[in-house]
Amino acid sequence: MVEISIGLGIILSLVLSEALGVTAGGIIVPGYIALFLHQPVQVFSTFFVAILVLGIIKILSKIMFLYGKRRIVLALILGFFFGYLSRTLYVDSESIKSVAVIGNIIPGLIANWMDRQGVTRTISVVILTAVIVKLMIMILFGGAIFE
Repeated sequence: MVEISIGLGIILSLVLSEALGVTAGGIIVPGYIALFLHQPVQVFSTFFVAILVLGIIKILSKIMFLYGKRRIVLALILGFFFGYLSRTLYVDSESIKSVAVIGNIIPGLIANWMDRQGVTRTISVVILTAVIVKLMIMILFGGAIFE
């Protein structure tokens, strides 16, 4: 189901990008978010970390030159770092599942697209695309909501 979700997310991201000119936080993001829609705290944590990364990039870009690859790599590294912190905040494994961000590079990818097309537009398109992917998965697998 993971591969199908990511594949559908890639296809839907491409269609939305070509048809509407908006990108869902990177081409693999909607598939991963769709896998975790039944865990809203993790989805919220992922968007929170992405917004935090975006804020840090905006502040650092006033101090140093951050353009192109440097900006993208910094977003990915910061997203990875804060994602790692979210997994190590709590020792209890149940708490880790509830606050840990989704994936290792997903927050950085989302932050990169928030920087390019705006926070509201990126979050809206990611959620919309993830919901459509989740609905398609539910139809394909006979109504299965969870993995």
